[in-house]
Amino acid sequence: MQIGRVTGCTRVCGQSQGFMGLPLRDETLNVEGMGLVNQMVSAWLPTQKELEALNAGAPVHVKIWGVPHPATGLPMPAPMLVEVGEAPE
Repeated sequence: MQIGRVTGCTRVCGQSQGFMGLPLRDETLNVEGMGLVNQMVSAWLPTQKELEALNAGAPVHVKIWGVPHPATGLPMPAPMLVEVGEAPE
């Protein structure tokens, strides 16, 4: 997957850490029972090979570095990768 530029981008994350940078749009949701919750939205563009695999039934994998998931609120940064898995036989 290629990193896209999400509509309404508010910042680029990770460049200062040596990564290529991930354009993000910050949003705030009002979730019942939780109150205000922040989320980050990114855009991903599949390559032609990945489109073929997706059309053949392959899944999309999201990989996040580290042990704690970002939703835990722990201060560890968690770079992520989105890619297409293998198409089923």
